[in-house]
Amino acid sequence: MQTVSLLGICASPRERGNSRYLLELALAAADAAAAGRVASDLYSFSRKEIGPCISCFRCEELGDCAIEDDFQKLRDAWMAADAIIYSVPVYHMGIPGQLKCFIDRLGNTLCAEEGGGSTKLLKAVGVAAQGDCIFSGQEQVMTALINHAVLMGCIPVAGDPWQSYLGAAGWTRNDLGQDSLQRLYESGEEDAQIAVTAAESLGKRVVEMALLLKAGGAACRGMLASEAAYDAFLERLRSEDQGPG
Repeated sequence: MQTVSLLGICASPRERGNSRYLLELALAAADAAAAGRVASDLYSFSRKEIGPCISCFRCEELGDCAIEDDFQKLRDAWMAADAIIYSVPVYHMGIPGQLKCFIDRLGNTLCAEEGGGSTKLLKAVGVAAQGDCIFSGQEQVMTALINHAVLMGCIPVAGDPWQSYLGAAGWTRNDLGQDSLQRLYESGEEDAQIAVTAAESLGKRVVEMALLLKAGGAACRGMLASEAAYDAFLERLRSEDQGPG
């Protein structure tokens, strides 16, 4: 039976906040949709240090980033996962700098490992984005992370329309509280209701797509094995075949 390793990444510097709230809803919906077939983990950027790429190109020599900080642990978890859900606060109509640092270093080190060639990681990737104000960059954040998914050879996944076209988007009516989105939802505020519905459908669709990708990969091993671009994806399938130990 195929199972899914699902990594939720909360890109907020807050320990608890609105981004984590949406992410936990998405992870819970994924677990409910594929009960017994998904193992989820939540990584928070809170109190983490991930510096920027310094363009030293040492990854081409080392096969890894020369800067040692919290990047390596998240990189390993990201590479091992079958599915990724990002939950991101909007910063200046874009993604937070620490997440951008991670993405830059992830892409550059992976490219170095592959000798500059393409790789098809075939992870299902979903995005939730929230900000203080409406129309303040949520769609730009989701589009940037969808572009990142495509560059990494992954499959972007949205929730269900009409609440979700690119992912799950929310806003807090300029309430800066760490629990503002949850409070708005519990009070029946319509836009918060939409954000929660979108986050839940996002989690469900991401885990479903990951199961479909793994089942398809297992059925097409022979064809995929002839191309090095699929090596990392096939290695994930082999690891599941071998099981613990």
